[in-house]
Amino acid sequence: MPKVLVLYYSSYGHIETMAEAIADGAREAGAEVAIRHVPETVPADVAAASHFKTPAHPQIESVDSLADYDAIVVGTGTRYGRMSSQMAAFFDRAGGLWASGKMNGKVGAAFVSTGSQHGGQETTLFSIITNLLHFGVTIVGLDYGFQGQMDGEKIVGGAPYGATTVAGGRGERQPGETDLAGARYLGARVARTAAKLFA
Repeated sequence: MPKVLVLYYSSYGHIETMAEAIADGAREAGAEVAIRHVPETVPADVAAASHFKTPAHPQIESVDSLADYDAIVVGTGTRYGRMSSQMAAFFDRAGGLWASGKMNGKVGAAFVSTGSQHGGQETTLFSIITNLLHFGVTIVGLDYGFQGQMDGEKIVGGAPYGATTVAGGRGERQPGETDLAGARYLGARVARTAAKLFA
């Protein structure tokens, strides 16, 4: 049974909802799953004034604890076409883990949210994937076996590079069923890939 970590940063809950769907998909595929969030770097009074959501899951124990998992799926909202500063700060502390080589050969994937359809979903996915590749992680994308991402009739998330959702400029949109289905598909695909690699 592969051990999968779903690691996220979510200001308003959109990415947290996607994280839960990814975890559901991984569990359905037979994985043992943990959901953790990275530390908040915004001062508490600023977070409160901005109505940030309190995370529903425990904070990650440490950067080094990433090595305890066979697979890691990383999610964050986009900030100007790249990952949030909170997620970047977490990975910026991982030099020792990188130097140890303990992540080499593990499985990884990415998921993101943006305020608009063209708000940088793919570049944000790549900002996560770039970090994971530097750690030696084998990347799993959201392949076109998930046809929901091809819907041209309504706003849906999804890209070959990972699961996504569109939150709206004021966070008014919650992940739709297509977005959540894509997240579950990605979680299951990560779990199945890890199971094969670590059999």
